[in-house]
Amino acid sequence: MQFVTRAQWGARPSRYDLAYIDSTRGVKIHYEGSPVPASLARPENHGQCAGRVRAIQASHLANREENYSDIAYSAVVCPHGAVFEGRGAHRKTGANGTSALNSAHYAVCAMVGDEGLTEPTDAQLNGLRDAVEWLREDGDAGDEIRGHRDGYATECPGGPLYAWVQRGAPRPGGGGGTRSQQFEPFPGAQWFRGEPRSAVITAMGRRLVAEGCSAYREGPGPQWTETDRQSYARWQRRLGYSGDDADGWPGPTSWAALKVPKV
Repeated sequence: MQFVTRAQWGARPSRYDLAYIDSTRGVKIHYEGSPVPASLARPENHGQCAGRVRAIQASHLANREENYSDIAYSAVVCPHGAVFEGRGAHRKTGANGTSALNSAHYAVCAMVGDEGLTEPTDAQLNGLRDAVEWLREDGDAGDEIRGHRDGYATECPGGPLYAWVQRGAPRPGGGGGTRSQQFEPFPGAQWFRGEPRSAVITAMGRRLVAEGCSAYREGPGPQWTETDRQSYARWQRRLGYSGDDADGWPGPTSWAALKVPKV
């Protein structure tokens, strides 16, 4: 997951404390509902995305009729697949239409609109799934993935995104809104050395626990840590590796043998 924290995108402070929520039934998908330039999806324009999130927050904070305390969304996903932290996990959203709806689901907005960029990119659909998995792992979101229009009179999230939601919110190339029984492909050795934060890490940790290779005192969780490496080294030794081949850094053969469920 390409996760961009509030500090990294330059968020302004909330106007007042955000309401805490323990869990939700799931996540609702939104779109901007106004024109989004088609050119934003070009790879060279990814640098514009943080400024667009700042502009969304500024417009929400300026809306005294709605009296938003912050950007309304739990997260915003750009056409390049980056997940920008909004209100975040365990914080009541302001985007779903009513107080009850805001308590029932988190809200994730895709940077697509009703003109210009109206079709989500494949990277964006993967980013939306990343955001959903993050809110499940860190925010105790349930399995539901719905559109804003479900339960509220609105066109949001637009035709293309809503059609994707109705198909089960699949990742491009496979994987639906329900948990897939396929296995996660090996993400590459360098991915782990970058200390990733991903639902894949949690799924990996759970498999290590199930195989009796746990070095965890708590967790596992989505952030790759030294404890994950120590646990994975136990798995490598279980497979018969030794020395540098059992250093805890995943490789394609040991990863395939672990059979990490696809998230």
